[in-house]
This record gives sequence, C-alpha cells and structure tokens, in this order.
Amino acid sequence: MRRTVIGVMGGTEADERTAANAFALGRLIASSGWALLSGGRPGGVMQASVAGARAAGGLTIGVLYGDDRDDAAAGLDIVIPTGMGAARNVINVLASDVVVACRGTGGTLSEIAIALRFGRPVVLLDFDPGAAFLDQCAADARWALAPDPETAVAKVAAYLCEVGRS
Repeated sequence: MRRTVIGVMGGTEADERTAANAFALGRLIASSGWALLSGGRPGGVMQASVAGARAAGGLTIGVLYGDDRDDAAAGLDIVIPTGMGAARNVINVLASDVVVACRGTGGTLSEIAIALRFGRPVVLLDFDPGAAFLDQCAADARWALAPDPETAVAKVAAYLCEVGRS
C-alpha cells in the first residue's frame, strides 16, 4: 500500500507562533506514519514543518518552485526541482491526500483554492481566510479550522478515515 502524503502549505516567512505550529505539525505528521510534502523552501512554514518531521524520523518531500535542488529546505529526503514557479502548487496539492495550510499569503491561498477545487480536504491551522472564500472554491469543498497542531492532525485523520486511509 502506498504511503499517505500530507501536504503542508504556508508562507516562506513565518512569525514565531506560525513556525512553532508548523514544527509541531511536522512532528505529528511523522509520528502518525505519514509522509510530509511541502514546497521545500528553506524558510518559514516549509522549513519548520520539514524540521519537525525530520525530528520525529519522518519522510519529507519538497516540490521546489525553482530548478536548483540546492535551494531547498534542510532535512528534505526527496527534493523535486520543477522550474515551474507557482505552477508547482498544482503538483503539491495533487500529490497530497490531505492539505494542511498554515498562515501564508497569495501562494498559500492559491494552494488552498486548488486543493478544494480538486477535491482534497483542507485543514487550516491557526489560519482563517474566511468561509466566503473557502466555499467559493468548490461546491463540495471540505475544509476545517484547527486552532492547534494536535487538532489539525485529528482532523486529517478523520478525513483519511472517510476515504479508507489511515
């Protein structure tokens, strides 16, 4: 059976609280036996979530914005340079079973919209772009707000159970 992949999306820059949440989220994803996929940049939510997953011995995957594999977060097991810029957001989303979005800006919002449009459940960790936005992304959008990493992972697990994955 293939590994379950949880996509962690969020900004290249992150405040202290967001980075701490991303680190804890990465650790919990790895502890659950899931692979962590991110945009793979060496900063913000991407670096923090990868560091958390690596601290717990998890598998980490980075799908890069650019074509330079050396411009990647420390601790990535698999680095996939795309040279596609923001178009790589589609790959990030479609390769994920569930997407967890931490605080971010336009790139993160685009990943949320793509995820919902393509039927991927989205858990928003301490980040609320608003129900009006989320519900407009798809008629059957499945999303949930989570105030902390533990709640986020519980919601991920519930979505996975809905589709017979764990």
